[in-house]
Amino acid sequence: MAKELRGFLKYKRQGTQYRPVGERLKDYAPVFEPRTKAQSEEQGKRCMDCGTPFCHWGCPVGNYIPEWNEAVAAQNWEKAFQLLDATNNLPEVTGRVCPAPCEFACVLGINDDAVTIRENEFSIIEAAFKKGLVKPRPPKTRTGKKVAVIGSGPAGLACAAQLNRAGHSVTVFERDEKPGGLMRFGIPDFKLEKEVLERRLKVWEKEGIEFITGQKIIKPPVGFDATVLAGGARAPRDLKIEGREFTGIHFALEYLVQANRGGNLIDAKGKKVVVIGGGDTGSDCVGAANRQGASKVVQIELLPQPPVCRPAANPWPTYPLSLKTSSSHEEGVERLWGVQTKGIKASGHQGAKILSCVKLDFLQKDEKGCSLMKEVPGSEFGIEADLVFLALGFLGPEKEGLLKNLGVELDARGNVKTGDNYMSSVKGVFAAGDMRRGQSLIVWAISEGRRAARAVDEFLMGRSDLPAI
Repeated sequence: MAKELRGFLKYKRQGTQYRPVGERLKDYAPVFEPRTKAQSEEQGKRCMDCGTPFCHWGCPVGNYIPEWNEAVAAQNWEKAFQLLDATNNLPEVTGRVCPAPCEFACVLGINDDAVTIRENEFSIIEAAFKKGLVKPRPPKTRTGKKVAVIGSGPAGLACAAQLNRAGHSVTVFERDEKPGGLMRFGIPDFKLEKEVLERRLKVWEKEGIEFITGQKIIKPPVGFDATVLAGGARAPRDLKIEGREFTGIHFALEYLVQANRGGNLIDAKGKKVVVIGGGDTGSDCVGAANRQGASKVVQIELLPQPPVCRPAANPWPTYPLSLKTSSSHEEGVERLWGVQTKGIKASGHQGAKILSCVKLDFLQKDEKGCSLMKEVPGSEFGIEADLVFLALGFLGPEKEGLLKNLGVELDARGNVKTGDNYMSSVKGVFAAGDMRRGQSLIVWAISEGRRAARAVDEFLMGRSDLPAI
């Protein structure tokens, strides 16, 4: 098929198509409708084949985006998959939940709607699984070296997959009952159905990766030539205010994890829910609470409401700090910006609480030009809640147990300190993902895992043929 030039002039962007709100709130099935093959091929034609494709710069794993867009447009789905598989170990995950920094760096986005890169990625990997192109590819030879990967989130899994490809014998240790980390237990099914993880894990098991679950590793595992720490940043940030001890106040992950396990120990049905924290984890709490039948959901954020359009301080091709509205937000929530929670008081109703809040402004600047947070006089108000979920981010990895027993050095932020070779202060012990760089995106964790794998391979063999990204 001849290459269609200037498709971006002919075809308009067709973004994610979501199921009706009233329908999707009744289940935990995916919120979006997959595109048809023809729609994906048309969207692939919008890619401009730029001389300098900044989408590469915006993608932490360096996806071959223009190349696989061209392959999709030409209906060569096998080639598109080969290109995607070369850079991303979990495209079926990033194709569903990645915020797509690559799209904000798309050259077409300067004066038009960017290419639907994430949706195209999703279409490629799903077509590949459907066509049977995703097959186990165990290494032809083994090096005799053994590597322990502790943690089975995106960083640990990507690292394990790459090291296994290099011929090392890899064992992944996971403290939960199944692998996947927060991809399995932190992200709701309506965003990432767990069968997606299961089918990939089956491929890796057939390639020779061993998974040991239900074991919390608190001492360095023995019998391994190298160890990779990929346990994530799971220490939650707390809200130390008066009334924090009341019942019905939970960390966001405490709520999401039990919901993902199928339990309803924390049930929002018929209750007023307040989510403190405006990020993705908070958004997931909103979606889960609405599906459980919450009577009202309020989400409050400390910072002021971002602008709808890209702010001048975030010019193309940087990732813009603009207003993000998720599918969960569209399902029903009152969003409050520039609000600080000062304390929590008991209400007259059984189990209910009143959040004492105050409005903030950030109009004043310090001598460096940074905004100062100031309370607005006379702006105090209260919010009634039966359940409160704290989605305030994370303080880094859990220090007690393995990290303390290993004696690895930590950086100023409390993460595992490494050199450029991803090795910690303990020889043969490496770190990757959120445990090394702090809380971040899944696509960054995959990139970290791949880079760490190359560093481990070089440590074990003196050289490496694994990709640098």
